[in-house]
Amino acid sequence: MDKGYSYNKVFAAACLGMLLFGCALISVGSFMPAIIQKFHFDSLQAGTLASVLPAGILFGSLVFGPFVDRYSYKYLLIICSIVFILGMEGIAFAQSLFILQVSFFLIGFGGGTLNGATNAMVADISDASSKNSSANLSLLGVFFGIGALGIPILLSVLTSTYSFEQIIKIAGVVVVFPLVYFILVKYPSVKEPQAVSLKQALKMLRDKKLLVLAIFLFFQSAIEGIVNNWTTTYLLKSGEIDTELTLKALSVFVVSLTVARIFLAAVLRRISAYKVLLFSIILLLAGVLVFSIQSTFSVYLTGLVLIGFGVAAGFPVVLAYVSHLYSNQRGTAFSIAIVIGLLGNIGVNYLTGIVAHHIGINRFPIILLICSMLLLIITITQIKQFHKKVRI
Repeated sequence: MDKGYSYNKVFAAACLGMLLFGCALISVGSFMPAIIQKFHFDSLQAGTLASVLPAGILFGSLVFGPFVDRYSYKYLLIICSIVFILGMEGIAFAQSLFILQVSFFLIGFGGGTLNGATNAMVADISDASSKNSSANLSLLGVFFGIGALGIPILLSVLTSTYSFEQIIKIAGVVVVFPLVYFILVKYPSVKEPQAVSLKQALKMLRDKKLLVLAIFLFFQSAIEGIVNNWTTTYLLKSGEIDTELTLKALSVFVVSLTVARIFLAAVLRRISAYKVLLFSIILLLAGVLVFSIQSTFSVYLTGLVLIGFGVAAGFPVVLAYVSHLYSNQRGTAFSIAIVIGLLGNIGVNYLTGIVAHHIGINRFPIILLICSMLLLIITITQIKQFHKKVRI
């Protein structure tokens, strides 16, 4: 049957969008040293930039769902690409803190919207063409890792020849190519031609199944966030590990997560999503326990590899459950789940900062362990019940 669109072309568009989100999420850490040096910012001014990006991502994640439930994916991808380009070029040409803040917000908004929209889009086309939505969502996640690794690599290769402003200008221009592709591709038709009302959205917020899945993503996102943001600080405080090694350790975590999602794309087509999720959480717990050992760099590295493999299945599997349970209002359901997940990232990161300040960063593994145990409890007591109804 002719669906009116090409699965491969739409999936490629989703992968390009996720690639841009990976670039967006890593951009603050990558650009910040050069920006601080150029503008002579103090820690407070730099902190405002670091907080603006997640605010943009959160806002973008909130608005994409109702939009795609009523309008086309095409318009959203085009708008977000333009917003992303404006953010990149804004950083390159900025002469004030305000312009930088606006630019980082635009990058966050564009990236956050692309993240939610591409996940919902892949779920849509997987629902139409196959029963392997969790596998396809996992493969989509690989491109997040490529984007997250791409910006630091690009900067490290080109900084000896070009200024950071020139590199960002070029990167912004390069985004024009995905933008053109987004314009040319034909997308799935809208499932809900009428907008989801505020009353309907609030009713979905009270839906127990959706809340359980969203709370899982709350702790899943929290783990990913604090590993990215606090691992280097923890390793430096542990002694005998220098800055260069801690950065390598963080890169190993991102690479292991990305590689794991490549494997998951194949595994999830053969083994039930629930079994894969349960095994992944066991790997995560093992990784946290190994990482907790005050030992050598190689032991820390082993723990991070296991944690990377352990967190890889969370988002693709849980979003696949959301996709199947709320197929008629998928965009809004994804928006709610992803926003609650992001709140976990922001909230637990803030909590970790409080703990590090008042008690000590040595308690960092305990926070990881608590979040991991909560994921295991939710999986065994709740998600197992969903799997009996929605077999993916």
